[in-house]
Amino acid sequence: GITAIDDINFSIKAGDSLAIVGTTGSGKSTIANLICRMFDTTKGEVLVDGRKISDYNPEVLRRQIGYIPQDVFLFSDSIANNIAFGSQEISHEKVIQSAKDADLYDNVMGFPEQFKTVLGERGITLSGGQKQRVSIARAIARDPKILILDDALSAVDTKTEHLILNSMKRIMKDRTSIIISHRVSSAKLANHIIMLDKGKIVETGSHEKLIALE
Repeated sequence: GITAIDDINFSIKAGDSLAIVGTTGSGKSTIANLICRMFDTTKGEVLVDGRKISDYNPEVLRRQIGYIPQDVFLFSDSIANNIAFGSQEISHEKVIQSAKDADLYDNVMGFPEQFKTVLGERGITLSGGQKQRVSIARAIARDPKILILDDALSAVDTKTEHLILNSMKRIMKDRTSIIISHRVSSAKLANHIIMLDKGKIVETGSHEKLIALE
């Protein structure tokens, strides 16, 4: 079999941020999938709070992870339900606060039905930037301790990326955050950056250092 990633070794302190940068196929998303325990390692291990990830109940683990994917899946349902993602535990106040944190609130209040506005085939079509903001609001509505952006901003233009990154600064505060991207620009929020190529770490450092290498 082919090894997706090899000799990858890093740790992130609680509340700190790390960016993982690399081209398609470099192994970035494999790392995200391992942290979310979509699959397990064949060699080596992933630890969360010093405990093997396999020791946690997957449901409990995933509840603590806010995952923001590249391809946002939206239901033909209201904006509020899309943010709450079918969870009864998330109050309407929490939905509103998450929309504010994701810089989505003003957009939603501009729609005729506001948070009751239906998305998809039966309702309104959102722009790429608005979709990503719904995805961010959904990810943070559960107050996760770990935040993963998995190439989440690759589909938006650089101006929208800049605006979303600004709101991410607030959202990432006190959360352990992993930003996965093929753009070094998305990585500038992170305190530490690792660069992957063909499943191996080829460079580590700050945003300034990696920009200088480009």
